[in-house]
Amino acid sequence: MPFDPVYFVFLAPAMLLMMWAQWRVKSAYASAMQIPSHLSGAAAARYILDQGGLHDVAIEETHGHLSDHYDPRDKVLRLSSEVYHTPSMAAVGIAAHEAGHALQDAHGYLPLVIRNAAVPAATFGSATAMILIIVGFVLAMAHVIFGKVLLLLGFAGFGMLLIFQLVNLPVEFDASNRAKAILAELNIVDQNGAVAVRDVLNAAGWTYVAATLQTFLTLLYYVFRFGSALNSNDDR
Repeated sequence: MPFDPVYFVFLAPAMLLMMWAQWRVKSAYASAMQIPSHLSGAAAARYILDQGGLHDVAIEETHGHLSDHYDPRDKVLRLSSEVYHTPSMAAVGIAAHEAGHALQDAHGYLPLVIRNAAVPAATFGSATAMILIIVGFVLAMAHVIFGKVLLLLGFAGFGMLLIFQLVNLPVEFDASNRAKAILAELNIVDQNGAVAVRDVLNAAGWTYVAATLQTFLTLLYYVFRFGSALNSNDDR
C-alpha cells in the first residue's frame, strides 16, 4: 500500500496520545520503582489473592518487561521478573492490578466475561482485516461482486477489534480501582505509596484509551478511503 498522508492526518490524535501515555508510564514506573515497599510484587499479589479466598490462583514469573497479566483459563497470575522480585511501589501496584483481574474472574465481573468471550473475534486481527479491505477494494473496483463482501468483512474485522477494546476499558479501569482500594485496605501502601501506585496505574490506563482511539480512527480512515467501492457500479 503506497504512502498516504491522509492516514497520518486521521491517526495523529491517537499517535500523540499514545506517545504521551507511554512517556507517562515510563516516568511514573521509574519513579515508583524507587519507592520501597515491605513486600515484593509476588508477595503482595499472594497476600491479596489469599485475603480474597483465591488460594487456587497460582503466581508465576514470566519473561519480558511489563509483561504482567492474568490468565483466566489456567487461573495463573504471571508477573515479569522485575515486578515479581522487587519490593517497590511500582511492583506492588502492578501486581495488585493483575490480582484485581483474578478477583474479577472469581466474582463473575460481567465486562470481563464479555471480554473473554470476545477474544476469538479480537484475534481476527487488524492485519487480517487490512488485507481483506485492500483485496476487497481492488476486486470491487474491478467490478468483482465478491470484492464488496471482502471489503465488508474487513470493516467488520476492525469493528470487532474496536468492540473488544471498548469492553476492555472498564475491565482495566476496574482492576486498577480494585488494586488501589485493596492496597490501602490491607495496609500494603501508605499515603505516599498510594500516590505512586495511582500514578503508575492511571498512566497505564491511558495506553488502553489511546489504543482504542487508534483502532477507531483507523476504521474511520479505511471507511473514508475505501468505502466508496461499496457504491461502485457493477455494470461495465
